[in-house]
Amino acid sequence: MKAYIVDKYGKNSSLRAGEVPDPVVGDRDVLVEIHASGVNPLDAKIKDGEFKLVLPYKPPFVLGNDLAGVVVQVGRTVRRFAPGDEVYARPDKDRIGTFAQLIAVSEDDLAIKPASLSMAEAASLPLVALTAWQALVEKANVQPGQKVLVHAGSGGVGSIAIQLAKHLGAYVATTTSTNNVDWVRDLGADLVIDYRTQDFATVVRSYDMVLDSLGGETLQKSLQVVRPGGLVIGLGGPPDPAFARQLGKPLLRPVLALLSHKIRSKARRSNVTYSFLFMRADGAQLSEITALVDAGTIRPIVDRVFDFADTVAALDYVGTGRAKGKVVVTIP
Repeated sequence: MKAYIVDKYGKNSSLRAGEVPDPVVGDRDVLVEIHASGVNPLDAKIKDGEFKLVLPYKPPFVLGNDLAGVVVQVGRTVRRFAPGDEVYARPDKDRIGTFAQLIAVSEDDLAIKPASLSMAEAASLPLVALTAWQALVEKANVQPGQKVLVHAGSGGVGSIAIQLAKHLGAYVATTTSTNNVDWVRDLGADLVIDYRTQDFATVVRSYDMVLDSLGGETLQKSLQVVRPGGLVIGLGGPPDPAFARQLGKPLLRPVLALLSHKIRSKARRSNVTYSFLFMRADGAQLSEITALVDAGTIRPIVDRVFDFADTVAALDYVGTGRAKGKVVVTIP
């Protein structure tokens, strides 16, 4: 099958189009013919080697973390899916490879595609929607009336997190650039902070939680705007010791404790909790998201759609940071 392959790690390495063997289908696997794949900043970070310590993929490997497509074969014990089903998924972190014509996915990671969406729209959702769900519902348990700050509201995660937080009944603030102020307000944000002209740390106070995908100084300042006992969830790191448990790699715990020591210590001094989130595949949660999409509660935001032959250009475009919502490639 045709696929896009990482031959070696590094910022100067290139994504190569090539042929790889068709996937092997295990007893609990579903073989999916991929019609569209979402393109994420995570893809570039994996290619560049930024996650080598915790996600040691062995080159050459196929890149890609989002898919929508049609079931063509199911494993011997699979009961929830059948050939012809239209599905979507974020494959397990150990089984990525959606920049390809086919993929074998565990049935536990798969969900029926929202009927109201095209393949391209559906492919834009799994990674970012699961990230928002696991942050707001699972970790933060957001309740009606709570105040939530979502950084980078025009991005892939931010655009979905705003909608989900509003559905949960929260008062939602977000940061964005001048050109996107009206756009994120239309997504449901109650308070929009133009980071080009305003410092969010002087605008918001005593929030219940912050969802930060930017890291660095933004993460540091986010600790100042949550109430005592509040929560700051970081998507860009640094990873914390709990992530070692999630990976099943206890030997990494001291390393991640050292990497996150500064931010965790600062959070403790402020009586705030810092938690790193690296989303995981979850077909059951994705099914709940499907229901919200088909009910019109969440709508996907697709900035541009590229042909499969232009996957490298799609990844480069994501790297510019200018995309509103998600970028998708369609696969013939």
